[in-house]
Amino acid sequence: MPGITPFLWFDHQPEEAASQYVSIFSGLGRADSRVTNVSHYGPAGSEAAGRPEGSVMTVAFRLDGLDFVALNGGPEFRFTEAVSFVVNCGTQEEVDGFWEQLSAGGEQGPCGWLKDRYGLSWQVVPTILETMLQDEDPQKAERVMAAMLQMKKIDIDGLRQAYEQE
Repeated sequence: MPGITPFLWFDHQPEEAASQYVSIFSGLGRADSRVTNVSHYGPAGSEAAGRPEGSVMTVAFRLDGLDFVALNGGPEFRFTEAVSFVVNCGTQEEVDGFWEQLSAGGEQGPCGWLKDRYGLSWQVVPTILETMLQDEDPQKAERVMAAMLQMKKIDIDGLRQAYEQE
């Protein structure tokens, strides 16, 4: 399997997190989202990782066609905002759905950024934002940027108003 696969280190809940992510993405119409494999610690891995033998070691899962692996690694490492996953959304309904569900139990931040209940950072972004920011009229792009910087969850109508302003 060539390519790059994000490998996420969880404290103790990789199976719960993968199931939640799959449920959110598939429930919002991203059909190519599923758990693909669960492996368990054997004696050698259990001893090396300090995890109970037979407990979940990794969960392989797919979100919207992108493969991930979640590790039951322990409390040594935490997620930071230095790495985030962008969810590109075509409609406000998608933005609203991903925003509400991914941020449940976590933190809503500025400019479409959020942390989920596991501390993983996401950016929920309407695809039209990039188009507007790359407009050949720099004043339009600047107005859109200024509007977006005032938002938590990105509002497509608010972006359009800024874009179309004369």
